[in-house]
Amino acid sequence: MVIYGVSILAVCMLAGLFLGDLLGKLIGVQANVGGVGLAMLLMILLSDKLRRAGRLMPLTEQGILFWSSIYIPVVVAMAAKQNVLAAVKGGPAAILAGAGAVVVSFALVPALSRIGHPPSGASIQEAEGKDRKDRTDREDLEERTDREDGA
Repeated sequence: MVIYGVSILAVCMLAGLFLGDLLGKLIGVQANVGGVGLAMLLMILLSDKLRRAGRLMPLTEQGILFWSSIYIPVVVAMAAKQNVLAAVKGGPAAILAGAGAVVVSFALVPALSRIGHPPSGASIQEAEGKDRKDRTDREDLEERTDREDGA
């Protein structure tokens, strides 16, 4: 049931926060260190273990997927808010570093979007035509090989 997915998420979140607080105390920091990340890792490991054991029902898995898809953007937004507050308190160097990272990220979007696509000059029809030609070449080669083997 979907509620089991929510309960697995909640248990992992509580365990992750506890471990993050414990890790913070161990290294002498008055903060939760990686609790949310630990919670996500626990959720991934636990759901994978249950899936492999055949104990994770499809509805439970849907509950986990639903809440984890909502959970990740919320956590990212919370972390971003903390980073902005720290940057404002840190002075102009932190703000410039953050702005520079944003500019570089925006500049890389076109380059990254071209990965895996045909070159800009090649059309889809040209790419499909080349694929069709490669297949006919392979088929011709196989036919010649079969004829030579039979002769």
